[in-house]
Amino acid sequence: MNRIGITMGDPAGIGPEVVCKALAAMSPAERAGCVVVGDPVFMTRARDLIGADFAFVEVADAAEVPTGGVALLAVEAPNRDTILPGRLSADAGEAGKRCVELAVRLALAGAIDVICTASINKAALRMAGYALNGHAGLLSHFTGVKKNYAVLASPQFSVIHVSTHVSLHQAADLCRTPLILETIRAADAHMRTTGLTRPRIAVAGLNPHCGEGGLYGSEDDDFVGPAVAAARAEGLDATGPVPGDVVFQQAIDGRYDIVVAQYHDQGHIPAKLIGGHDCVNVTAGLPVLRTSVDHGTAFDIAWTGVADPSNMRAAIAMARRMKPLPSPAPAA
Repeated sequence: MNRIGITMGDPAGIGPEVVCKALAAMSPAERAGCVVVGDPVFMTRARDLIGADFAFVEVADAAEVPTGGVALLAVEAPNRDTILPGRLSADAGEAGKRCVELAVRLALAGAIDVICTASINKAALRMAGYALNGHAGLLSHFTGVKKNYAVLASPQFSVIHVSTHVSLHQAADLCRTPLILETIRAADAHMRTTGLTRPRIAVAGLNPHCGEGGLYGSEDDDFVGPAVAAARAEGLDATGPVPGDVVFQQAIDGRYDIVVAQYHDQGHIPAKLIGGHDCVNVTAGLPVLRTSVDHGTAFDIAWTGVADPSNMRAAIAMARRMKPLPSPAPAA
């Protein structure tokens, strides 16, 4: 069984609550496979909020499995008393960052097998002095990887993105053969961690109807098609470009295992619409395995006891199923 490191997230948000609710729904054997990385005060407070019957036991080693409790690697939040439910603060941003940093260090050392993260707040992270794009930026920074890839995984299909948090204009500029090819390789590597030996990869077109031969744009002919051809020359089972308005239905029908989307909403909208609470955020392209909830800190309901843990439970379940990272695909 994978040893899963579960990070607390932003302590002003719903992270501690959904982590505790997910743990409360587990069997003792499942809890034994988890170690929480977080502030003991906030985690205990969240446990008490939901009336859970387990105890957190502080450990010094991620491998330690306490009897009758949940292992907790303590990461102290700065100025705890200033962190208030649903309020942006630099101290909360710093706390979330420290949890991710320790979890990455543990994963790189082999002390845990998979990182599973509760949500952090990008604005709080910037207030703490880190001009990074949320978890993606932190994970790249702490692993030394220049580029990682957002994957949304649901029971129906998975989708990986060439670009995410950029404007639509910038996304079109990023749609170039080298980056698309790198994303196809990342898609193949990620799906192998789920147990597939030859993932079937569909590459969505950028333009309506893949440009209709240049009538609606030439990017699909100039950049997407060549990237797919290069991937196939490397032995990857890639198909495309496939029009964006049909590719996801084809994936649901079982034709493909993962779709390469060219921009954020092209992939996020169908994944969240179809996957619902079972849609899990996975980061590909890292030297560590990481799953996450696909929702935010939900400051409007933080620390009220009403947060839905379904997505956290799905993220932990995905973390349990993941297999060791494969060797990188050969370069072109």
